[in-house]
Amino acid sequence: MRLAAQAGEAGVGPRVIHADAASGTIAMQGLTLGWRTATQYSLQDALPAAMAVLKINDFLPDHRPSTHSDFACRDKRVAAIAAYRRMHALPALGLTKTVFDMIDEHAAQCRTLDAPRFRHHDWVMLNEAMAREALMAAGMDLVPCFNDPMPGNFMIGPDGSIMLIDYEYSSMNDRCYDLGIWFGEMFFTPAQEMELIEEYFGHAPRDLVARVTVHKALADVKWALWSMVQLRVSRLDFDFHKYGMWKLMRFRQITGHPDWPAQLRSL
Repeated sequence: MRLAAQAGEAGVGPRVIHADAASGTIAMQGLTLGWRTATQYSLQDALPAAMAVLKINDFLPDHRPSTHSDFACRDKRVAAIAAYRRMHALPALGLTKTVFDMIDEHAAQCRTLDAPRFRHHDWVMLNEAMAREALMAAGMDLVPCFNDPMPGNFMIGPDGSIMLIDYEYSSMNDRCYDLGIWFGEMFFTPAQEMELIEEYFGHAPRDLVARVTVHKALADVKWALWSMVQLRVSRLDFDFHKYGMWKLMRFRQITGHPDWPAQLRSL
């Protein structure tokens, strides 16, 4: 909720007019006349009913959720990276939850639930441990992070500007995780990733490119473990196993590349 409020004040998201942490209620107001109110009820799998979250958002009628194909357009990629840069400059949040905290959380859940272990689990976690050691030695660059770049969370305005919505996973995290998980979610090409890193940082030295790439790989571990948890707890008609294996396929593409050890050294 705190990042949602700060993002609204910075123009990155809709302005928050009411928030109640005890009930999990947040209301966001439109910025101009003509905005309409929508309600969204969300009950996450494996959470008690008391933790259901009510969100009340006001959006411009001519704003729309993005799709993967929208980000084939360079202008929209640049608008999104500008929104990330503004959000990352906001004041610190009270919650720190890095990708390693997320991985540890899901790994513990897998053990508790006796969830399936994916093939080559030990090899995957060995590479995760190598990346963890290298990043911790280099130091984490913690900023307020979005952590949830599904296309529907990017609202595109008629002028091409982008607002970010849905801050339930936000936390202090490494800024390169936010970039890496977004790059992975949108299937950007290496050339597009380099362009966006340069757009964000003003340059694209090897160490920054490596930090984004390593975090992109770690995001796939996080979501692969999450998918194993969902196999135990979710009632949704969704192939979580296929989703997790797809994430691990990309993780293997990154970590199996001859440049992987050099990327870890360059952090």
